Amino acid sequence: MKTLTTTLLALFTLASFQNIAYAATSEVTWTDYKKYRDIDSGNENRNSFRERTFKSFEKHFTKLAENLPEGQVLKIEVTDVDLAGDTLAGGINRLRIVKDIYFPRLNFSYQLINADGSEIVAAEVVLKDMNFLRGSSLKYRNESLGYEKKMLDDWFFETFQENIVEKK
Repeated sequence: MKTLTTTLLALFTLASFQNIAYAATSEVTWTDYKKYRDIDSGNENRNSFRERTFKSFEKHFTKLAENLPEGQVLKIEVTDVDLAGDTLAGGINRLRIVKDIYFPRLNFSYQLINADGSEIVAAEVVLKDMNFLRGSSLKYRNESLGYEKKMLDDWFFETFQENIVEKK
């Protein structure tokens, strides 16, 4: 029995090492957020909302960077955020109302750095999705910042299509 347990433990350990993804990393810098077009929380505490929103974007950029080769670094410097929808005063409650006239926008610059420190590509980006409500993708429909994440996915996979590595 002890041998069987040891063998199963060894196989499990070996199998878990095979799932380790060697991929690029990302670094996100937030410039003067007080000048961002719309990062308003509605009723939530502004600092908490902003920090949660920034962390969500950072996690998403990390997830996207995992599609790039090992050793590369995707550096993002966000210069403006305009979330989908708008917070409107509605008596005591301030809610984010999502309508097609309040489309998401994100301005940033990026650099893709190779493992040796050389720059592969860099550019300034002004993203906006004026048709965000007409899209057929339901991938992020139950997540916060779903419209923005979909917009970032579209940009990433179009921009880095030649750099993306197949996952094993």
